[in-house]
Amino acid sequence: MKVAFLGSPPFGATVFEALLASGRHQVVGLVTKPDKPRGRGMRVEPSAMVSAAEAHGVAVLQPEKARGDEFLAAVRAWRPEALLVASYGEILRQDVLDLAPRGAWTVQASLLPRWRGASPIQAAILAGDAETGVCVQKMVLALDEGDVVHELRVAIGARETSGELLARLAILGGRSAVEALDLVAAGSPRLVPQDPARATYATKIKKEHGVVDWTKDAVEVDRLVRAFSPWPGARTTLAGAELGLLDCSPHALPLGADATPGAVAQTKDGLVVACGAGAVLLARVKPAGKGAMDGAA
Repeated sequence: MKVAFLGSPPFGATVFEALLASGRHQVVGLVTKPDKPRGRGMRVEPSAMVSAAEAHGVAVLQPEKARGDEFLAAVRAWRPEALLVASYGEILRQDVLDLAPRGAWTVQASLLPRWRGASPIQAAILAGDAETGVCVQKMVLALDEGDVVHELRVAIGARETSGELLARLAILGGRSAVEALDLVAAGSPRLVPQDPARATYATKIKKEHGVVDWTKDAVEVDRLVRAFSPWPGARTTLAGAELGLLDCSPHALPLGADATPGAVAQTKDGLVVACGAGAVLLARVKPAGKGAMDGAA
């Protein structure tokens, strides 16, 4: 089946590479965001995603927005039978969804209808979910409300960060995407409607969300640090300077220590910070302008 792919790194890149490697479908074109200046010299270089497409002879489009007559004509010229979307980062219009006769499908890093929206991986960790997964859904003009054609589940590690979980889900997403397209190509996709009563939403993450609220309990603080690693990063203020929190874990507050939320105590294990309930041990931190170091340092 001829497939046009719309996506962006890092999640979309892994799904795209899995689709290319499978050899089960012909990727006729890649639509991805324009390359941005990178590195010390701020040079504009092709992303690994674009390089992979070019190495496989796949046509590439990099519009600012996936809309307009010129864009539609370019994709239509590829004659795709289906569209596959993974982390494209733009709400697609109906005229784009209608470009392929077998429909437009998107890979979501969650178990829909739980965690519709922009940050499902972080949301799952913040909520303390025991498992998550990936779904492939048929795209509609509503936020992640399409019927699900394929789903794969995976447990969330007790100490897993969002970056680590994203890497695992991207691999799973590649497998799920290929298997979903197999079903579509065979003409036998079983579409499962979502139950709107079970829907939850993951809002877009902003940098300020990483500031730790020490009145939360220790488990919530621990989840926030893991959910926002690597971005936007959890942080607090110590002695008037910003301190990034790279790794922490719930820990007993020393006997007789100040239990006021945010109070710091020195222990044989390192720095322990009191929370609204319980405390956390700062295992790895990053002071402003310095490299990462052990919390005890």
